Amino acid sequence: MTASSLFDEIKTLATEQRNPRSMDLDRLSIEDTLVLINSEDHLVAKAVKQEIPYIAEAVTHVTHAFRSGGRLFYAGAGTSGRLGVVDASECPPTFGTHPELVQGIIAGGPAAMFKAQEGAEDLEENGEKALRDAGITQNDVVCGIAASRRTPFVVGAVTYARKLGCRTLFITCTPREAFRIDVDVAICPVVGPEVLMGSTRMKAGTAQKLVLNMITTTAMVQMGKVYENMMIDLQMTNKKLVERSRRIVMTVTGLSYDDAARVLHEASGHVKTALVMNLAGVSVDRARLLLEKADGFVRKAVSLGLG
Repeated sequence: MTASSLFDEIKTLATEQRNPRSMDLDRLSIEDTLVLINSEDHLVAKAVKQEIPYIAEAVTHVTHAFRSGGRLFYAGAGTSGRLGVVDASECPPTFGTHPELVQGIIAGGPAAMFKAQEGAEDLEENGEKALRDAGITQNDVVCGIAASRRTPFVVGAVTYARKLGCRTLFITCTPREAFRIDVDVAICPVVGPEVLMGSTRMKAGTAQKLVLNMITTTAMVQMGKVYENMMIDLQMTNKKLVERSRRIVMTVTGLSYDDAARVLHEASGHVKTALVMNLAGVSVDRARLLLEKADGFVRKAVSLGLG
């Protein structure tokens, strides 16, 4: 693509337009600037709401992959890539998943999380290579993240995944009618032009973060990682999570702090097992067996234990 054709492409992108409501941004007071940014941010949740049917379809693909031994890969550059890495890195401590289950791949590699790697996103073959190096298989789901929908690294990654037979998703903030990439599900929250022209770390980034939260959280609920509205497969890897685990057991069972700690100790720190032990009145070994029969769902395991 020549410089002139790239310029012509970029200038027409929805994410690169000027916002008529912020034309006097450089003249506003601090408070008025903040009010303006906040008012624009209010548009984000509404845009994401319009995409819920597509997000639901994406969750269905992700959940199927997890149940079939597959994984979820995010592919992005810049802010979009960082958001994917962040969402992936938060799954193990929150849901007790293996670090390989959800992975974030960013153009330029790990160094790009902290410092922009200029030019890393400009070649489609870099996206393909990154997925090859990650060892993806047709059982996996690959989700491209690009506010503008045109980022070559992301397009290359998704195109390669498609050829391999993976289910493919794409999160972008450009209108659906302008999206022409062959994927299984496109999620297109159109948030409008940014307060600061082209700064997609703002509304577009917020929209992408909301969608990523929705995909992984809902998929983990479908995988039995949640009881009522509590995370019950968390890993007790720091003091905060140790105390949160005890509080969850206390909240569900009514046990005292010390008794909750004791049951958790017997369950080797596994909250799910501790809950089934108490709620079904069974031993630790029986609780583990019930959870296995219930595919990890606490409600079903307790029902089996009481039945």
